[in-house]
Amino acid sequence: MTMTALITGATSGLGYEFVKLFAKDGYNLVLVARNGQTLEEIKQTYTNVKVTIISKDLSVPGAAKEVFEEVEKQGISLDVLVNNAGFGLLGKFDELDIHEQLNMIQLNITALTELTYYFLKQMKQRNSGRILNVASTAAFQPGPLMSVYYATKAYVLSFSEALVEELSDSSVTVTTLCPGATKTNFGSVANVEGTKMFSRAMASDIVAKKGYQGMMSGKRVIVTGGLNMAGALGAKFMPRSLAAKIAKYVAGEK
Repeated sequence: MTMTALITGATSGLGYEFVKLFAKDGYNLVLVARNGQTLEEIKQTYTNVKVTIISKDLSVPGAAKEVFEEVEKQGISLDVLVNNAGFGLLGKFDELDIHEQLNMIQLNITALTELTYYFLKQMKQRNSGRILNVASTAAFQPGPLMSVYYATKAYVLSFSEALVEELSDSSVTVTTLCPGATKTNFGSVANVEGTKMFSRAMASDIVAKKGYQGMMSGKRVIVTGGLNMAGALGAKFMPRSLAAKIAKYVAGEK
């Protein structure tokens, strides 16, 4: 029986790399993103699998539930949910636009939580399914100059790890992908391409493949890259005040 994966933020970056990986393995796809034209182009590209496109801006309240309702309306049963959509902003909290920051919280936290809630219920009923939530190495420490973004990713990691324990008696898995700087359009949107943190950005296809393989093997947390792993481990043991200072340093210009 052909399986189906839903991917948010599917038109570029990690999202599109996930599209390639799932399509290669013969998954039917439900692709969610804002840009309907690009979604249609992707649909025409992958003729070997069934592709359902849903054009929604998940930073808008209520959009996540509308996605779920559309999937139900079409009678689609999900085997995999990839919560990939998200964005960040560089700058001091009180100097950034508050509405953009609230949109970030809506997308990075609320939409991810809602989609997980709706589709997890179905997966538990079948006692089968995989969820991949994309966080970041930002999840492991406070992040001055990207304070809200770092906080949203800390939520994603904590939330996902808690679900792992709640689902320990089931066959449903939850995996959190925590990449460091990655070569996607995230850098340009967040305005961080010229910062120290992006000086060693990893290729998006490598990051996506590691996340995909880790999810398929049921891993709990995946940190991509040796330096990122060292940084994540170091953040656990150093004083949080020091971790915050380091994060502020790497958010500075090269």
